[in-house]
Amino acid sequence: MNITVVALGKMGLPVAAWYASRGHRVTGCDVNSAVVGSINRGESPIQHEPGLPELVRELVAGGRLRATCDTAAGVRDADVVIVLAPLGLDAAHSPDYRALDRAFTEISAGLRRGALVILETTVAVGDTRARFLPMLTRDGAVLGRDLFLAFSPERVQSGTVFRDLAAYPRVVGGVDAESGERAAAFYRANLGVAVHTLRDAEAAEFCKLAESVYRDVNIALANELALYAEISGVDVAEVFPVANSQPQSHLHTPGVGVGGHCIPEYPYLITTRTSHGVLASAARVINDAMPAHAVDRLEAALGGIAGRRVLILGVAYRPGVKEASHSPAMALATDLTARGALPLAHDPLFSAEELAALGLCPAEIDPPPEVDAVIVQTGHLVYRSLDFSRFPGLKAVLDGRAVLSSGPIRAAGIAYLAIGAGV
Repeated sequence: MNITVVALGKMGLPVAAWYASRGHRVTGCDVNSAVVGSINRGESPIQHEPGLPELVRELVAGGRLRATCDTAAGVRDADVVIVLAPLGLDAAHSPDYRALDRAFTEISAGLRRGALVILETTVAVGDTRARFLPMLTRDGAVLGRDLFLAFSPERVQSGTVFRDLAAYPRVVGGVDAESGERAAAFYRANLGVAVHTLRDAEAAEFCKLAESVYRDVNIALANELALYAEISGVDVAEVFPVANSQPQSHLHTPGVGVGGHCIPEYPYLITTRTSHGVLASAARVINDAMPAHAVDRLEAALGGIAGRRVLILGVAYRPGVKEASHSPAMALATDLTARGALPLAHDPLFSAEELAALGLCPAEIDPPPEVDAVIVQTGHLVYRSLDFSRFPGLKAVLDGRAVLSSGPIRAAGIAYLAIGAGV
């Protein structure tokens, strides 16, 4: 069949490659001409998704994958259109629909009769029906006859997209029953996973938000308990595993903050539309405050932070993924600077030029720089085996992700701090 994927970002391009690798003819649409040009040359603009560069090269050479900036033309022959245009937040934490609105406007201009459109971008409950269906039907097209529309949230992560597509059950909800059934059949045929067909698009939209807010709230709980542990002289690294031996306890690991393009944003799709988001709002406040708390810990351990050189290890929001969206590293650097410290940053996935473009002062770790303190923000494997005794002038290490062994650090006469460790 002919499949079109709209938006070729870190999710859209792997998704397009997946369906093309299953023998379909796939057209990818993107507003970025550099991205489109790179793909049409067989060069993946996303290099850190395992297997993607090789697959793009093979699929383009075989004529099964192509890209275009003309979305209306790109959907003209499509049997199925998958929409992954981004939904961001504005300064007031309200949804920024510009990319999605543009995508649906252009899809409407080219969509052929009988095509199935599936929105996979996470949106607020009701958006598929109330916002995007009218865009597709404004010229008289009729749902259930001229087009079919469903919502099915992407349930994959950067760095493991292909594995996740083949492993995680799919959630589907149609704007009408026929749309839901067609979308479910499409995923069953192409993913080989269980498909949960919910009553309607609103239920599927709600499902994705519930998954994400669950994680944010539970991380916030772990962080709040960690703060209490610190003043109580308790170490959560000792206590939480024991607490979790009780089958109904699932305490998460506390840390210096929550990053990524999903968890820090999706709770606002609830809290900006309803008063029933008190817990979700509180979780955002707690998690957003963790970078400042980490700096507080360092300031106390060093007897002052002004004039200190502090190395932030890890800018990626999670290990092995070259993505700095909402990374706590940025908040750490901002807070350190505001208190008169000099923050430095290192990440094995980012070049010095890329770190500088993010507004950070890049540093190398071989040889180690002279610094007063280190904050481990990302649990990259390379950091777990570092010999901190080689860092000239190092007085304190804050293990923000509970990935270091404290013994060698303390044996070198360096203070070891961890979120949730008061002993």
